[in-house]
Amino acid sequence: MTDRLPPLTALRAFDAAARHMSFQDAAGELNVTPAALSFQIKSLEEHLGAPLFHRLNRRVELTEAGIALAPQTTEGFQTLTAGWRAAKRVLDSGILTVTAGPAFTAKWLAPRLFHFAQGHPEVELRFAATLRTLDFATDDVDIAIRFGPTETATDPKLHEALRIAEWVTPMMHPDLAARFPTPASLRDATIIFDDSIAFLRSSVSWEDWFAACGIEAGDLHGPRFSQADHAIDAAQAGAGVVMGRVSLAEAALRQGQLVAPFEVALVPRADFRVLCPKGAETRPNTRAFLDWLRGELQRMEDHTKGRRMIMAQ
Repeated sequence: MTDRLPPLTALRAFDAAARHMSFQDAAGELNVTPAALSFQIKSLEEHLGAPLFHRLNRRVELTEAGIALAPQTTEGFQTLTAGWRAAKRVLDSGILTVTAGPAFTAKWLAPRLFHFAQGHPEVELRFAATLRTLDFATDDVDIAIRFGPTETATDPKLHEALRIAEWVTPMMHPDLAARFPTPASLRDATIIFDDSIAFLRSSVSWEDWFAACGIEAGDLHGPRFSQADHAIDAAQAGAGVVMGRVSLAEAALRQGQLVAPFEVALVPRADFRVLCPKGAETRPNTRAFLDWLRGELQRMEDHTKGRRMIMAQ
């Protein structure tokens, strides 16, 4: 037995067959005939000096040697793929991929993108709007905007470009403001519940806000939303009063589509972090996007004026 590695084509055939547990399906994935795939696996077994599959009547099973080889082979090809994608991202200077949550993408990024497009027509922006934490190495992502607890340490392999603060306060359509002029009057309003940040240890609930105002909340009723932007949209439509997140409602507040008339605001122990792999912040497109993002934050209207900001417990 030798440590000399077999051809990559044979290892690729084995990896596909081990994942599918089918020579037919593996051949389809690799766009080769089943006979060609079987030949590659046979050559791999000859190189190893032992069978990797039990050939049964209508299926295959991994042998003990195959079970030992399969996970390492899959991991190896994943690593090669990640390296290849990373090299392509360095060379493909016209594309920049940003990932952020769906609500932040829809409410904060999308309305402002024309500013970036006007200043950088050479850059093709792509957005991956998902709550899943994408991996920079395997998911073709250049910049990530992630929301989470403030005290969580940033991965040392990542560059933290900036943070975006968050706070919440009751927000409503302007037509509702006259009907509910005081914090106490909101107990009679239709309350819109945003459950999207319930995972935070700090509490920024309606009950907490009423308590900060020195008022008993009472029995609150209204629709519940799992997505923050849906809750904001409902409030904009006049369906009720939402404990709105300023990061998502800033444009609506600035344009007068929503109002936040009360001085008390709660600050969760969480914020947005803008991240990229260390060293990537110097790439022209990444640097251009980060500079644009800083400029947009500076241009944002300061909705904290006249408010009493209370840190959530």
